[in-house]
Amino acid sequence: MVDFTNHLDGDLLSDLQVKKETFWANDRLKLSGSSESKEMIEAGQLLSRFAPYLKEVFPETGQTSGIIESPVKNLPNMQMSLQDYYQINIPGKLMLKCDNQLPIAGSIKARGGIYEVLKIAETLALKHNFIRKTDDYSVMADRKFIDFFSQFSIAVGSTGNLGLSIGMMGAALGFKVTVHMSREAKQWKKDLLREKGVQVVEHENDFSHAVEEGRNQCTLDPNCFFIDDENSRDLFMGYAVAALRLHKQLEREGINVDQEHPLIVYLPCGVGGGPGGVTYGLKHVFGEHVHCYFAEPVDSPCMLLGLSTGKHEAISVRDIGLSNQTEADGLAVGRPSALAGKMVNEILNGVYTVSDENLFKMLALLHASENISLEPSALAGMFGPTLQVIQRHLESMPRTIGRLNQATHLVWATGGSLVPPSIMSDYITKGKSLL
Repeated sequence: MVDFTNHLDGDLLSDLQVKKETFWANDRLKLSGSSESKEMIEAGQLLSRFAPYLKEVFPETGQTSGIIESPVKNLPNMQMSLQDYYQINIPGKLMLKCDNQLPIAGSIKARGGIYEVLKIAETLALKHNFIRKTDDYSVMADRKFIDFFSQFSIAVGSTGNLGLSIGMMGAALGFKVTVHMSREAKQWKKDLLREKGVQVVEHENDFSHAVEEGRNQCTLDPNCFFIDDENSRDLFMGYAVAALRLHKQLEREGINVDQEHPLIVYLPCGVGGGPGGVTYGLKHVFGEHVHCYFAEPVDSPCMLLGLSTGKHEAISVRDIGLSNQTEADGLAVGRPSALAGKMVNEILNGVYTVSDENLFKMLALLHASENISLEPSALAGMFGPTLQVIQRHLESMPRTIGRLNQATHLVWATGGSLVPPSIMSDYITKGKSLL
């Protein structure tokens, strides 16, 4: 075990090592106003160009005219359930960003993963004069495009959901897709990918090893594109587009986000790209009026370690004696993204950890109170509003002090709609037994 005591507070280190649920406040946080991000705007425009194609190939996107988006939902019953069970008052309004309902891939990975695959497809089609940006992209469903894309391959390393999004989108376009799955990946996710014609390579090692294997596959093949969950700026910007859409959704719901009405967002975190991209986008849209917290399993607090020590990808949870073994497969990551950590270094409020036991308890509470089914990792964000330490942190900040009664607590639900019913039933039963 490496000695990181010079880089990490002793109490925080010991709490992490004994798997105590804990909170780290970011002392590098800077308040900033909203601004525009050219990359994020361009990512949104690309997704709009592909909307006619997505509408044609994936009928489930028909209601949104080919735009991959999820609703927001009020959770009044869950708010009461959390208050009763955890004996805590949650001031303000509790809401859910239902990325578990995102079409095609059923998780937040439908944002970044699908965006990067579409960007690869557009780049190739433009380069070979198959299409112009002003064309109707639904023509990409034609056989000639499928045959063209079949000359190219895509590789990715994943614990599950990113592999699903890239595999399903890549295969639909015609790419040969290989997903390197780490040992944490659920069997049903592997089976679903194989049904879609995706090659799945199973590894007995963890996420970082699966990523490295995907990277190696593309090293010697100029026609192979590696989607790098640890470092990809395209993935990051695909996630960030969510903020542009959320702004309009909250307006339609009559929810203000301003000096008197702060928005508090709780995001499950694995390697960090998804929550990092969303946080980056939210900060550009809402500026100092939004406050973001990451949530990680007690066995896999890689982003907390990377940020708190300043070491980012140079530190792993194994360096402090943790196993990286958790039922929250999408969050089972030992080493954080270099890109994401540095992008959120001064805009993230903090990171907290949550036990698998509490993930299952909240899974059962949500199902009973709102009839919403999420996979365990997607409940990590739900723990944030119950934490007094986060309420105290917010009350200590000049932008939120005395304003929590007018706050909106937005929990980001990252996956769940594709979980087979029998497995979801087992999750709920387990959660009920723990309650």
